[in-house]
Amino acid sequence: SDLLPHTAKHIDDLCQVRSMFTDSSNHAPATYLMNTGAILSGKPSLGSWVTYGLGSANQNLPGYVLLYKVGGLGGSPNWSNAFLPASFQGTQFRYQGSPVLNLQPPEELAASQRATLDLAQVLNRKHAAQRPGVLDLDGRIASYELAYRMQSQALDIGELSQESEATQNAYGIHDENKDKAMYARMCLLSRRLIEKGVRFVQTYNASDKLGWDGHDNNLDYNQRNSAQTDQPVAALLADLKQRGLLESTLVIWAGEFGRTPMKQGKDGRNHNPYGFSIWMAGGGVNAGSVIGSTDEFGLRAQEQPQPVKNLHATILTALGLNPDDLYFETNGRQERLTGVAQSWKLIPGVLRGA
Repeated sequence: SDLLPHTAKHIDDLCQVRSMFTDSSNHAPATYLMNTGAILSGKPSLGSWVTYGLGSANQNLPGYVLLYKVGGLGGSPNWSNAFLPASFQGTQFRYQGSPVLNLQPPEELAASQRATLDLAQVLNRKHAAQRPGVLDLDGRIASYELAYRMQSQALDIGELSQESEATQNAYGIHDENKDKAMYARMCLLSRRLIEKGVRFVQTYNASDKLGWDGHDNNLDYNQRNSAQTDQPVAALLADLKQRGLLESTLVIWAGEFGRTPMKQGKDGRNHNPYGFSIWMAGGGVNAGSVIGSTDEFGLRAQEQPQPVKNLHATILTALGLNPDDLYFETNGRQERLTGVAQSWKLIPGVLRGA
């Protein structure tokens, strides 16, 4: 697209799926579906499933980190652990300043902090032992320990001044467009988190609740959001690649649905759940490939239509997880990201060798 000149330079690294469809035309249910595999809230998010399946490569940082100003419509259920243990819930980091507020104790309490935490944890474990099966208590105990360990690395993660001037400029973290600079910081923080072993990093680019929702002037929305995201995303791809991280990192660019080809009102476009595009890069995908297409109007997925569960199955497989083997027993059912029916299929042509 002419709106994404920086990303266009990486077209040979992208695997595009142009025939996605979803089950809802409303923001929150469609966002829940894209993030959790269900249109109703109450299911674990993709990031929670991935960290549940793979664990964390860095015990001093959360396994699943979110970076956003507004976040997905529908709120925290989009990154919830739901019935998975609480330690797999997404953790929000701030994109400017200290990633986590109040992480350092007051100076006068620092020396006794470990002893205080040890006492609290003894009481917590005694409390938990009297309530077997209450996973939230185990998650709370783990969160206290993680917060203590985060003091050694989380503050350093946010020091973007440690990056070279060339890297900072490549992402655009000092750009005059404040929304672009905001998202640039998120993308650069994402790379720093990935380098430190964080398994799953999720960013939302919206600077307000309108986001890409161009009901009245769709071109203006596209231009504004493209200007905000194009350079930072391209810089992230280039940075990961030159550091040798892209092949082991799966980058996914997606929304909850597309927009209609026909106008809404004067110059707007309505929600379109019937056909839209996403792209992936790195992580063993077939770079430079295009899978599927919509009809001649750009309204409905026509060639190789793909439901969200197939995308989720493909993502899990790319990360080395079998979608059927990744389950959690609750309420007498083996719950999975891809559903209990095990009716998913890999999106053909996305993964090398699959």
